[in-house]
Amino acid sequence: MSRYKNKISQKAVALKYDNDQIAPIIVASGMGHLAEKIVEVASANNVPVYEDTSLATVLSRLELGTEVPEELYKAIVDIYVYFLKFSPLNSRSTSEVNTPKGE
Repeated sequence: MSRYKNKISQKAVALKYDNDQIAPIIVASGMGHLAEKIVEVASANNVPVYEDTSLATVLSRLELGTEVPEELYKAIVDIYVYFLKFSPLNSRSTSEVNTPKGE
C-alpha cells in the first residue's frame, strides 16, 4: 500500500519565465497522476526536470498564473543555474540533482 501512497503524494509544478516578467509564473501544478503527467510532458519535450519535493509542495499551494514569491527567488535561481549547466547527453542522477553542492 505504501507504493500507492507515494504516487498519490507526488507533486509537480511547471514554471515559465520570459525576460519581460519580474518573476517566473506557475503554469501547471498537480498531485498524483497529474504530477506524473506534468513530468511526462516535460520529458517528452526535452525540458529538464529538477526534483525538489519541498519547493514543489510550497509552489503547489499557489494558484496558476501566480508569480513565484520573492522569498523563493534563491531556490529558483539555483534551479536556473542547474538548467544552464544541464546537458541531456551528460545528465546527472536524481540524487545529485536533489542535493545542492556543499551539503
